[in-house]
Amino acid sequence: MLRWDTKYTPYLIIAPFFVIFGIFGLYPLLFTGWVSLNDWHLIDGATRFVGLDNFSVLLSDPNFYNALLNTFSLFLMSTIPQLLLALGLAALLDRGLRGRMFWRAGVLLPNVISVAAVALVFAQLFGRDFGVVNYLLGLVGIDPVDWRANTWSSHIAVSVMVIWRWTGYNALLYLAAMQAVPKDRYESAMLDGAGRWRMFWSITVPSIRPTIIFTVITSTIGGLQLFTEPQLFDPGGTGTGTGGSDRQFQTLTMYMYEKGFRLFDAGYAAAIAWVLFLVVLMVAIVNFVLTRRIAKGS
Repeated sequence: MLRWDTKYTPYLIIAPFFVIFGIFGLYPLLFTGWVSLNDWHLIDGATRFVGLDNFSVLLSDPNFYNALLNTFSLFLMSTIPQLLLALGLAALLDRGLRGRMFWRAGVLLPNVISVAAVALVFAQLFGRDFGVVNYLLGLVGIDPVDWRANTWSSHIAVSVMVIWRWTGYNALLYLAAMQAVPKDRYESAMLDGAGRWRMFWSITVPSIRPTIIFTVITSTIGGLQLFTEPQLFDPGGTGTGTGGSDRQFQTLTMYMYEKGFRLFDAGYAAAIAWVLFLVVLMVAIVNFVLTRRIAKGS
């Protein structure tokens, strides 16, 4: 019994995780793959097996490439400024400020607020006729911008929404990592005459490199699956997933939503989901290779 306990108990302890993962993770993934190989109506179910036809149609679909381009554009415009601002904000919070706990709790507030409320507020801020942003632009002589009408303007508006919501969250992750950096490193650098800016880039940033890599990976996955912010930014098309009158800010997840829940073409939507999964997987592999190289270099 002791030998059996020593050999099999560890597997019994970790078994619940794999059971839950198999039910809620692996099975939906495999079932989605099977749906993508069929002409599958969302309500009526499968009608016939079509093999890879959904994927071949998808790869020749201009709306798919438009959504893919929008996805990467919104991802880059929101993630890069977001992480840079979070890094700078964490550096400010790491200093001896008065009311430090108040400021640290305050930066997390945007992440706690409902995303629907955030989208509602920003939709008013970027309103064409009575928006606050256009009012401020008018004060410096810039004509009002129809933020939803054009690709670049809608991407800026949605990116600002994402940046506002997630910068504080990443800043607290960076702050926790910064506070774990040994203080003697800064003392030695000060004795050598290093300034605050030099210490930040030569000591702080290399020391919190694993946290930076973690936030880059999670922000990449979240950015490529962006849905709620652009979906709620289009009040006239909410529920359709078109992302504007000319699909100017439609992401891949929005296109999948449109095909699956508006047009009831579950097979085509499943093919989009699998392509999105492969895109995220490829980016994750690139991040993994980059992480290993950085780890070996350090």
